[in-house]
Amino acid sequence: MKKLVAALITVALSSVTASAADLAARPYTKAPAIVAPTYNWTGFYVGLNAGGEWNESNATTTTVFSPVGYFATTSPPAIGIAGSQNIKRTGFTGGLTGGYNWQVSNAVLGIEADFNYFGVRGSASSTALYPCCAPTGFTVNTSVSSDWLATVRGRVGFLATPALLLYGTGGLAVANVNANYLFTDTFATARESAATDSTRYGWTAGAGAEYALMNGWSIKAEYLYVDLGRIDTTSANLTAFAPPIAFPTNVFTHSIDLRSNIVRAGINYKFGGPVVAKY
Repeated sequence: MKKLVAALITVALSSVTASAADLAARPYTKAPAIVAPTYNWTGFYVGLNAGGEWNESNATTTTVFSPVGYFATTSPPAIGIAGSQNIKRTGFTGGLTGGYNWQVSNAVLGIEADFNYFGVRGSASSTALYPCCAPTGFTVNTSVSSDWLATVRGRVGFLATPALLLYGTGGLAVANVNANYLFTDTFATARESAATDSTRYGWTAGAGAEYALMNGWSIKAEYLYVDLGRIDTTSANLTAFAPPIAFPTNVFTHSIDLRSNIVRAGINYKFGGPVVAKY
């Protein structure tokens, strides 16, 4: 019996020793590295955007005194005061976006263009008495509108995280701007009018944030300030009395500007592969 137990112990010890030797002979193999996909911002993209706009215009209407004209010497200053008007309106904007990005490490450079509906509609009306001839007086009416806005802008940003881009943007702004002016009075049914309709070239600047989702999609929020400059026009079509008598020496000058603050959100789709692998 003792011999049998001793034999079993010897066999067991031999097995353990062999297994340990076998394990020591096997080389150590490192586990495969986990691939971490990271969004690649380089490439062409297209998208949609929509938001709100806060528009403001400063308008002026002035005229001059003429010894052979219609107005008394005190009338042109009063018309200039009433003709200094401020027009503020809010509206909706939305449209198409397209562009291209270059990613260099954590920096992203790009160029972007968009074409948007630009629903600017606003008007102002001011009434005052003639200093010389109260209680008769006059009214100055001004209106401004624009239907579309296009921008071409550069973008410069950095990656706060691989999926979150913070950027500044600025460049050219183009829009159609229409303005209408009308002067009337109650002294002798005087009337003068003017209008402008032109494509305006201005500038825009702003900032935004864009977040990459998956499969090339991203969402963004953006602020833009737009300044389309000032438009001036003159007219010499003042008439008064019945039948109408023309007073071309009382030349009117009208001007208006257009500025807008835009806040909008958008969704973009980028072509050319959404991710690169990093180990």
